[in-house]
Amino acid sequence: MHALDLLGDPVRRRILELLSEGERSSGSIVEVIQQEFAISQPAVSQQLRVLRDNGFATVRSDGTRRLYSLQPAPLKQVDAWLERFRGFWQHRLDALATEIARGKRARKPR
Repeated sequence: MHALDLLGDPVRRRILELLSEGERSSGSIVEVIQQEFAISQPAVSQQLRVLRDNGFATVRSDGTRRLYSLQPAPLKQVDAWLERFRGFWQHRLDALATEIARGKRARKPR
């Protein structure tokens, strides 16, 4: 599966967001995803398996718990692909930063 196809799914993106905060148990991931997306535990487990099988996450056992961690390599590949498009928005972001700085200076009491 291509990385962008994998990231196209909102459930998988949300799981990656959770994992970006640090290692998490499968139970805590299921709890959040079930609340936010109203999907079953087996459906969440399937999404975790897709992430694991495609190198976005790893899992380790800690007693009876399964702990998932984010793997950055596939995200670096996505970042490298996006690099060719950054020129389309980087100058606009620089211009926005300049305007924000001007606005802050204009509001400063003298």
